[in-house]
Amino acid sequence: MARRPRGQLDHPFRSGYSSPMRTATITETKNNLSALLDVVKGGETILILDRGRPVARLESAIAEPTDEGRLERLERQGLIRRGRGGIRELVASFTPLRLESGASVVEALLEERRSGY
Repeated sequence: MARRPRGQLDHPFRSGYSSPMRTATITETKNNLSALLDVVKGGETILILDRGRPVARLESAIAEPTDEGRLERLERQGLIRRGRGGIRELVASFTPLRLESGASVVEALLEERRSGY
């Protein structure tokens, strides 16, 4: 049987349309505590169920969820890939289009599209 990478679960925690809070059974909590803690670090709260009845709530001890924790969790799940930076230099390298006096912005846009830039 192939092992899954640490922090990834076989299936997502249960979450219903009417309940925005994720849920996990006691068994799922025992077996996946590290992954659950990663989710909680990302700012989510998890309701722990015993035979379908809520018995505990797992939530972050810090007041504000951090973006860093949320990004780390999403990156581990393979849902995002963080950028390497450099976007400002890329945007700054483009020269803005200069229009002649009385020229139409729409015509300039159409001409730019025709020229392939």
